[in-house]
Amino acid sequence: MARVVVMGAGVAGHTAALHLKRKLGKQHDVVVVSPNSQWNWIPSNIWVGVDRMAASKVVFPLAPIYRKKKIEFHQAKATTILPDGDAHDPRSQIEVEYTSPAASGSTARIPYDYLINATGPALNFSATPGLGPDTGHTVSVCTPSHAVHAAQELKAITARLKNGEKLTLVVGTGHGTCTCEGAAFEYVLNVEHELRRHGVRDNADIVFFTNEMELGDFGVGGMIIKDKGSFISGGALAGTLFAERGIRTVLGAAATAITADTIEYVQVDGAPQSLHFDFSMLLPPFRGVPFEVRDRDGRDITATVFAPSGFMKVDADYAPKAYEDWQASDWPKTYQSPAYPNMFAAGIAFAPPHAISEPHQTPDGVMIAPAPPRTGQPSGAIAKAVAFSIVDMIQSGDMTPTHTAPMNHLAAACVASAGTGAFEGSAVAMVMSPIIPDFTQYPETGRNITETTAEIGLGGHWAKRILHTAFMYKMHGYPFWWVVPE
Repeated sequence: MARVVVMGAGVAGHTAALHLKRKLGKQHDVVVVSPNSQWNWIPSNIWVGVDRMAASKVVFPLAPIYRKKKIEFHQAKATTILPDGDAHDPRSQIEVEYTSPAASGSTARIPYDYLINATGPALNFSATPGLGPDTGHTVSVCTPSHAVHAAQELKAITARLKNGEKLTLVVGTGHGTCTCEGAAFEYVLNVEHELRRHGVRDNADIVFFTNEMELGDFGVGGMIIKDKGSFISGGALAGTLFAERGIRTVLGAAATAITADTIEYVQVDGAPQSLHFDFSMLLPPFRGVPFEVRDRDGRDITATVFAPSGFMKVDADYAPKAYEDWQASDWPKTYQSPAYPNMFAAGIAFAPPHAISEPHQTPDGVMIAPAPPRTGQPSGAIAKAVAFSIVDMIQSGDMTPTHTAPMNHLAAACVASAGTGAFEGSAVAMVMSPIIPDFTQYPETGRNITETTAEIGLGGHWAKRILHTAFMYKMHGYPFWWVVPE
């Protein structure tokens, strides 16, 4: 009997666990370790953050699903990986610290035959002084509780606008190396939509503040899209949306410090600048969830398994090279650890080999470099491929992965909300193929121009709402859940 341990229960971890149990059945054990008791459909946090969806609609408890599926669940955070066991026990194992109310603070070791790291990101608010909702001066939509807080703050701002105050709302990225600019893009459009709905738009100055050098970059180097038979840049489409809605932009910006009402920042020239705000939602940069990795004798070998960013090294080309020299083929295919073939990373947890968008640096060394996204559809596709490889490895005894999900081959569909509402909602529906531009295969644009498209309208809003329902169904593990594609 094999034992597969999945660390993390987000999109990647939960997807992997469900597929593993479906394929392995009672003959093998599937174990999930997650500090969170609930699963969160993160894309809909945007709607929670403007008070158009209750937080209860974007989460559900994990334990009942895992009981039903016969998946062993530990509400705990993994702290140490012992891939060679220790002097007393040769089995591979992880150390965990329990976070459930009944066992909070207690520790244990959990053995494994195969390990999937699907822990997602650590939200690095401390990277910029004053960033974040807990000890800083900005709100966030990264978690359901953050989004509820953001909605409360936005409601208070809306009341002030109704009283005739002229206020500035800033939405964007809170550090020069942030990823997930798409979430900020969605949120600023939803905020603008809500202010119009409340009749106070004219009193608000809305600013999109981002580390992207051009709108529509999204950390993937932008894209050329096919729209109604014409070819335009994603930046031009985004610019049109912002111009129609009167949203100002600050591009190529790295926040360096945030006070109660001011963002201090620099752009490429390095000159100190500042931006006043009355309300601000700024996303944090990501780091890998911190682990220690120790060999059988207790020596620290973390650097062998993890990159300095805290993300796990996989079958990518991490050789140092200039930005101009990277290739799409540098990106991983199987997500297997080169150090330990029974370890994999899925979703955000794997270390990207290089930036996709061109990085920049100020004269003082401040990096302005949108990081590559690995969220949503790619996370699910990678998790499924990893799970299927492990199933085949268990059944054959061969440690060679059999399934791949290379991001330089994968296409990604994204529906970015531009305001919710049954009849007045809107969304940008985009398809990007492949996610990682491949200039060897597609020399002109790096992507398949016939498959890379974008449209905006009410139909896009309904597509996003249907996706919400479909993925909540899928992740509950309801009958035929696997029919819903990743």
